[in-house]
Amino acid sequence: MRNRIQQLKPFLKGKGLAAVLMLALTASFGSYEFLKPAPASAASIAPAAAALDDNSVSALTALDHAMETLAAHVTPAVVNVTVTSRARQQISGRDQDEIQRFFGPFGFGPQQGRRGPQVEHGLGSGIIISPDGYIVTNNHVIDGATDIRVTLNDRRVLPAKLIGADPMTDLAVIKVSGSGFPSLPWGDSTTLKPGQTVLAFGNPFNFRFTVTRGIVSALNRPNPYSDDARKPGEFIQTDAAINPGNSGGPLVNSHGEVIGINTFLISPSGSFAGMGFAIPTQIARPVVDTLLKDGKIEHARMGIGINDVTPENAAFFHLENATGALVSQVEADSPAAKAGIKVGDVISELNGKKMDNSGQLQAAISAQRPGNKVTLGVMREGKSVSVPVTLEAINKRNGETASRSGEAHGKARWGVGLQDLTGDLRDELQLPSDVKGVVVNNVLPGSPADNAGISRGDVILEVNRKQVTSVADVQRELNNVPQDKDAMVLIWSNGGSSFRVMHAAEPGSDQNGD
Repeated sequence: MRNRIQQLKPFLKGKGLAAVLMLALTASFGSYEFLKPAPASAASIAPAAAALDDNSVSALTALDHAMETLAAHVTPAVVNVTVTSRARQQISGRDQDEIQRFFGPFGFGPQQGRRGPQVEHGLGSGIIISPDGYIVTNNHVIDGATDIRVTLNDRRVLPAKLIGADPMTDLAVIKVSGSGFPSLPWGDSTTLKPGQTVLAFGNPFNFRFTVTRGIVSALNRPNPYSDDARKPGEFIQTDAAINPGNSGGPLVNSHGEVIGINTFLISPSGSFAGMGFAIPTQIARPVVDTLLKDGKIEHARMGIGINDVTPENAAFFHLENATGALVSQVEADSPAAKAGIKVGDVISELNGKKMDNSGQLQAAISAQRPGNKVTLGVMREGKSVSVPVTLEAINKRNGETASRSGEAHGKARWGVGLQDLTGDLRDELQLPSDVKGVVVNNVLPGSPADNAGISRGDVILEVNRKQVTSVADVQRELNNVPQDKDAMVLIWSNGGSSFRVMHAAEPGSDQNGD
C-alpha cells in the first residue's frame, strides 16, 4: 500500500501543478473582464464651415456661367484635322530644334524601321466658317498632305479637300461635304486691347476639343520666322494655353467671334510656356476671302527693306516721334524705286492711314493685290511728301525684306575694324553688284559696334546718312562725330540692309577702335 502511494506522488504533484495553473488562469481572465476598459464611443466631429452663398460670389458665378455659355457656343464649330503626308527629308538637328521652338512636335514623324514609302501623320485644328463646310486652318497643318480627315464635335469623321493655301501667311482653307454645320463669325482684331479676355480652342496633343482661357498679352508682335522676312507679323500674343495640335484653332473674344488663328508658341520645350501667338483677323480674313474666291493668292510688294523708327534713331531723321517705317533699302527697278522712294525715308501713312511701325506697313502692303496703286505719306529730311506707288507681285523678284535692328547699349568708341571692298571680297561674301561700301573685318567684343549687332563680314554703306566707299570715308565720318553723340550706320548683312545705332562712349570708358 505504501509502495502504491509512493508511485503516485509524482503523478499527483503534476496534477496539482496543473490545477494550480488552471486556477491562476481563471483568476487572470476574471480580473481582465472586471478591469478591461469600456468600449470607446464614436468620435464626435464638428461640422465644416458653410459654403459661400450665391450673393457673396455672384460675380464669379456669373463669370463662370458666361465662360460656359461661350465655350458651348464655340466648341461645335471647332474641328480636329488629321493629315497623312509623304515623309520628307530629315531636318538637321539644329533646324529641328528651331522649328520645335516655334511649333512643337506637331507630327508623329516618319514610321521607323519599315521599308517602302514612308509617311507622316500630323494633327491640328480648324474652324468652320460657313454652314456649307468651309474650314480655316494653318498651312503648316496641311502642307504636303495626301489625305485630310476632319473630326467634328459630334465625333463624325469626314474627308476634306484642299481649297487653297498661302504659305506666306500660314493659312489654308479646306472643305467637307454637307450642310448645316455650326460656324463662327469673324471679329475685328484691330479693336483688341491688351488685358482683354480671350479663349483658345483646339486639339492639343490630340486631346480633342479643349478650351483654355487667358488674356491678350500684347499686340502687333513681329514676324518670328527666320526663313522669309517678307512674311507679315502683327501677331496677337496670349497667355491662353496654345500647345502642339492647337494650330489652326480659333482665338475668340467674349462674343464668340474669331479674332485670331492660333499658329505657334515660343517655348524651349516645345510645350506651352506662357507665350502663344495667333494670326490676327485683319490679316487672316482678306487672305481667306481670296482663297475662297480664287483658290490661290498673290501678295503685293514695293521692293524695299524697312526697320522700325526707334527713340535712338529718330533724331537722325528729324523726327519728333519714334513712329513709322524706316526705309533701309530700295531695290533697283522696283515699284518703290520707280516712285522715287529713297533710303532714309520714313513712311508714316498708307492711303491716309497712320503706320506706327514697319510690321504694320508690311502687313498692309501684303494685304494689297499686285497692280494696286497706293499713296504713301513720307517724311523726308523733316518734310512731309506724298508718294504714289503701283505695287507688283511679291514673287516677281527676290522680294521685299523687313529687317529689325537689335537693341544697342554702347559703351565705347567704335570698336570696328575695316577693309576696302575688293573684287575678291565681293565674290567671297557673295555680295550683289550694286552693294558698295566698306567691309567689317573685326569687331571688338563689348564695343559700340558689337552692341549694335555689327558682325565680321557686314558691309557699311552709310555713316550718319552719308554714303561711304572706302575705309578713309568711314573713319572720317566717325571721327567727325562728337564724343557725346551716337553714330548711325547703314549695314548690309544677311541679304538686306538695316540701320544700326552705335552709342557714344560713357564717361570713364577707355576702349580704342575705329
